[in-house]
Order: sequence, then C-alpha cells, then structure tokens
Amino acid sequence: MQPHDYDVVIVGGGAAGLSAALVLGRARRSVGVIDAGAPRNAPAAHMQAFLSRDGMSPADFLAAGRAEIAGYGVEIVHDEAVSIDAGFVVHLAHGGAVPARRIVVTTGVGDDLPAIPGVRERWGRDLLHCPYCHGWEVRDRPLGVLGTHSGAVMHAQLVRQWSDDVVFFTHTTEVSAKERAQLEARGIRIVDGTVVRLVVEGDELTGVALADGRVVARSAVFIRPRNVPHLDGLLAGLGVDTDADGFVLVDRDGRTSAPGVFAAGNVVDPRASVIAAAGAAATAAMAVNANLVQDDIQRC
Repeated sequence: MQPHDYDVVIVGGGAAGLSAALVLGRARRSVGVIDAGAPRNAPAAHMQAFLSRDGMSPADFLAAGRAEIAGYGVEIVHDEAVSIDAGFVVHLAHGGAVPARRIVVTTGVGDDLPAIPGVRERWGRDLLHCPYCHGWEVRDRPLGVLGTHSGAVMHAQLVRQWSDDVVFFTHTTEVSAKERAQLEARGIRIVDGTVVRLVVEGDELTGVALADGRVVARSAVFIRPRNVPHLDGLLAGLGVDTDADGFVLVDRDGRTSAPGVFAAGNVVDPRASVIAAAGAAATAAMAVNANLVQDDIQRC
C-alpha cells in the first residue's frame, strides 16, 4: 500500500505496535504502521501467558492483530524505517518518506546470543530465554541454564521453579561463593567449564558439551541473553533520551523526552512480556490521542 500523511506513524508491527494501532484506529485517527516483518518471537511455536491467547502461535497472533486494525482503517507499510526527521517525516529503507503528526516507537529488541554451535538453530525451540513464557512446557524435565553474565545465576534460581533437575553451567560467568551456596541450597547442580556446543539428536536437544569432553544430558536449556534495542540510529535526529544500554526512557504514559514522540514495548522495557508490551502500548496510544486533541484545539 502506498504510504501517505498520517496523524500517527507507529514504527514496529509487533504486539506493541498493533495494540497502539488498534486504540488509535478506534479513536478515528489516521494511522500507518511501519512493519519490517522480523518479530523477535518468530522462532517460537507458541506464545504463552497472554490471557485468552495462551498457546497461540506468534504468527497467528500477528495475523489476527493485522486483521483487527485493518477494520479501523489502519494501514500497514511493509518496509523498514531508517530515520525520522524532526517534524515528523519517517524515511524508509526502500525509498519514500512518510509524514506524521506524532510518532510511536515500538521496534522491540534483538537478542545477543553467544557464538556456540547449536545456539541459533535451537533458539526458541529448546534453547529458551523466559521461564514464564516456556517453563510450563518443559516442566519436570532435565533443564540447564547457561551462564553468560552475572544475571544468569538468578535466572537459574527462577528456572528451578519449574523443575527439580536443574544444572547451572558457569561457562563464562564468575560465580561467587555465596551464589554457589545459594544454588546448592535449592538443589541446583553447578557444572564448571566452558560450553562448546549443544548436542542435538533427531532434531531434539539432548545435552550440553563442554571443552573437557564431558556431555551433560539436558532436554532444554535456558539463557538470559543481552538484549539490544532495535533502533540503529532511528531516533538520532530527535533528541530522545535513552538509558546506558540504549533503551528509550519514557514517562508512565509512554512519552519520551522529545515532544510528539512516544515509545512502548521492549524498546523501553526488555523484560516486558507480549501482554505487558501490548498493554503499555495501549496506554501510550491513549496519551497520543489526548496529545493530538490538544493540538487540534490549538489549531482551531
């Protein structure tokens, strides 16, 4: 569809972006959603812990959301936003520019995974990140947690809630004596040494191989990857404040430091689940509409 001027351009077509679009479409705003078509949860077979949508596939969820917003006249532009001028004009990767009165950024995050053979192939299948999203599906099975930074120790403690057979692979993580005692107190076995690959047999993860030749049998492994916000200079010309890790800073209504620019979802909070991201975006969308109403009054 050929883009044109909009009241609101939403950059990002995942759960947060579609949720904001639904609210704004129902508010009778002209809305365009710039969707690059690369959702973070695409490798996952199911989406969990979303009330009334528990177990739905991410692809089906997005398809349903796109159909819903289309009913309110929201348009999806299948392209990638590369920059946004103050004012606002969104420039697209394949050429063209989309003017808007307000911007909502819902571009999400990427996961920085370790360069271990098997990791990317098993990602979202039996190499998992969120115990709240996937723990029930692998409950009572032999589980592992891969240590890649200091937060991995607490991640192992969380995973323990779903199985009494949990192994923490220290890998590149320094584990203090206190942390070791806490892991052992909850029956979490600690395996020191560098992990060199995930063992896969018959398209199923069966173990974790270490540099010294040991293979520890596991049927699923959790990892807490470093999250990287999907921005790539998108907001460089707008003066939007971010935290030390590059995540957008917003108030409780999703307003950024740049007037007229709002943000929601994982680009703000990397820990937000699908339902939380969608909820935050709905809140931001109401604030956007109220902001536009004030602008409409001033134009009268």
